Amino acid sequence: MAAKKKRLAAIDKDMEKSSFWDNPQKAGEIQKERSDLIDIVQAFETVETKIEENIEMAELAQAEQDQEVGAELETDSESIDKKIRSMELARMLSGPNDQRGAYVSINAGAGGTESCDWADMLQRMYLRYCESRNWTTSITDYQTGDEAGIKSVTFSVDGKSAYGYLRAEVGIHRLVRISPFDAGKRRHTSFASVFVYPEVEDDIEIEIRDEDLRIDTYRASGAGGQHVNKTDSAVRLTHLPTGIVVACQNERSQHRNKAMAMKVLRSRVYDLELEKRREEEDVLHAQKKEIAWGSQIRSYVLQPYRMVKDHRTNFETGNVDKILDGDLDGFMEAFLLQDDSE
Repeated sequence: MAAKKKRLAAIDKDMEKSSFWDNPQKAGEIQKERSDLIDIVQAFETVETKIEENIEMAELAQAEQDQEVGAELETDSESIDKKIRSMELARMLSGPNDQRGAYVSINAGAGGTESCDWADMLQRMYLRYCESRNWTTSITDYQTGDEAGIKSVTFSVDGKSAYGYLRAEVGIHRLVRISPFDAGKRRHTSFASVFVYPEVEDDIEIEIRDEDLRIDTYRASGAGGQHVNKTDSAVRLTHLPTGIVVACQNERSQHRNKAMAMKVLRSRVYDLELEKRREEEDVLHAQKKEIAWGSQIRSYVLQPYRMVKDHRTNFETGNVDKILDGDLDGFMEAFLLQDDSE
């Protein structure tokens, strides 16, 4: 913490110089760094002050044998522990894109209606998780299932460290339950894939040439109001060199849908380039687990018992309903701790 305070003081000193704004782009980056440092330092100082106050109160309560104050201190201690854990997790989010917003894409796997319903359940889980963190979400593409649920959905997440947390969810998610769509009430296993891409800022150069794009327009379907079915406002972009396909249909105009689709495409191309670099630099790449059907990262079992287990960290809980309602902090924390350790 001393190093962060020292860096903050150095930035404040630099900002006082008349030449600070000679390079606006660099000045903007430094201002952002300063804002992040202030948040970290203030959070640390708040917890530090609270701990000192609680120590004084504990000594006073012990001297006066005040059990009521002791109970309050116990509750306060739990709150402080939670804040410290949150600060520790924030410290682990040190990757080049961890502070960025994100795009989340969910796709139903084999299994027809059952898998489409499972993809819809995952969408709800992640939207609830984002809501609990006060992150802003916006659905950019949505394909409904033939009978129920969704075939696929992509939504943006605008919030600090959204990508850093949500990258823990990349992989195959497996559901085991008695299917509500099976008249015989048999147990079914369903799969859905989750992919997460960092939001690419405008200052990052990702070259996408016009001749490398195929642009298709069509009439939108699904949620979004009556206007979506009246014009060919939906846009699908295919990036020919990589084969990446993105679509957007939530905006009213074709122009705005194309702009949003381009933004998502830039993020996905950027993520692909990062992955190529990681593969080139990682001598242990052969040991990495491929994201494919059957190599699930997490299982959600509703029958014959109730449990959610992450197969990477072995973190598990029996409170399935709470998890499906968006309480993913335990899984996020376990993943980040393991990632930091590795």
